Amino acid sequence: MRLCRFNQDRLGVVKGSNVFDVTAALDVLPGSRYPLPTYDLLIANLDKVRARIEEILPSATSLALADVQLLSPVANPGKLVAAPVNYLKHLEEARADPGVHHNNQVDEIQRIGLFLKATSSLIGPSQGVVINHPDRRNDHEIELAVVIGKPGKHISAANAWDHIAGYSIGLDMTVRGPEERSMRKSIDTYSVLGPWLVTADEIADATNLDFHLTVNGETRQKANTKDLVIGIAQLIEFASAFYTLHPGDVIYTGTPEGVGPVQAGDTIMAEFDQIGRMEVAVRAI
Repeated sequence: MRLCRFNQDRLGVVKGSNVFDVTAALDVLPGSRYPLPTYDLLIANLDKVRARIEEILPSATSLALADVQLLSPVANPGKLVAAPVNYLKHLEEARADPGVHHNNQVDEIQRIGLFLKATSSLIGPSQGVVINHPDRRNDHEIELAVVIGKPGKHISAANAWDHIAGYSIGLDMTVRGPEERSMRKSIDTYSVLGPWLVTADEIADATNLDFHLTVNGETRQKANTKDLVIGIAQLIEFASAFYTLHPGDVIYTGTPEGVGPVQAGDTIMAEFDQIGRMEVAVRAI
């Protein structure tokens, strides 16, 4: 199932070029009061929501996908976990290009580990990336985004697949400079997620997905998830060895070679096999 959040927090099922409004399925979610849960309620109750969707889908209103504004399919992630230099060729280009490493030492992911991005940086494709520091280099980084479906700590790689709710396309936007990654990658709008959530049962093998990114029609990045240095299951094992993963947490799995700068007025197109494609406008602050 392809689930999207659109317009004013409507819930939709994407089929072909249409979106079916199934917002009424959210009625099965439990009520909450202060203090609010530190995880995403929809993802935590995804099975119940999907069951209700199946009941109401035949009579749901249909809208043209081109006419809706797509938001992040996960509204309230507890954390955004990101994997740096998780493709070997990107590690090589990062070390070779001063514009990328900015005199920082670029170590292997096995040595430096993962990092966190602020949840306040999360947007959907319709909202657009806003260049906050136009005087500095701002780069695109396309990544497979894995959405956690059930909580766990010290999850083994063998059991990791059972903790995945689904997949999306991620853009880990980056301003280059001397600061720590978490600061440079947590700028407002610098974590794009979309265009929708493809539930895990729809993708038989997430370890072999072709993907690519273009800027204004020019191909910049092109790779396959089989080339990840640390694979999807191993990333979940790695992350959960340090902190509990909760429903709605998002893991940005890393970007391949070909990262490059964008500026206001550009259009980024990101596409993943078996997930879909999204266009993201780059705007001035």
